[in-house]
Amino acid sequence: MKLNKEYLQSAIFGINDALVSTTGVIVGITAGTNSKPIIVLAGVVTIMVEALSMGSGQYLSLKSAQQLKKTSNQRVAITSGVIMFLGYILGGLVPLLPVLLLPLEYSRITTIICALIGLFILGYVKGKIVKVSPLRSALEIFVIGGIATAIGLAVGNFLSVGSI
Repeated sequence: MKLNKEYLQSAIFGINDALVSTTGVIVGITAGTNSKPIIVLAGVVTIMVEALSMGSGQYLSLKSAQQLKKTSNQRVAITSGVIMFLGYILGGLVPLLPVLLLPLEYSRITTIICALIGLFILGYVKGKIVKVSPLRSALEIFVIGGIATAIGLAVGNFLSVGSI
């Protein structure tokens, strides 16, 4: 079976973005409040809004590219959008689950660790799918996603409510 490149792009992009963005939101909110319901609400809202935004954006951008090339494959555009949507939800659940399952005082660091492990696994699976070194692929996504996560967390801590 030949994997459609748009589907792979949608899955990798959606999961990676959710791991990084949702982790940033959850950890950022935990810096500003000790209210578990507020943190869960922020995480769920982030996941749903971003999944819908990313899924619809993927559909519209792919459809636009097809229109520019004067080709049309509505099924591919729709499927890519759905994959992006589901990928974002799946990736977003990784950093949200520690908040749901653990006491709040442990969830912040566990959220970060789970997201980093998720990035590593995503890279490993991607390497297997595209037949490149799974370890190299895992390290690439882990490092790039980890840097993005670290920068996001640093900015969140710098701009936390306590410092304004």
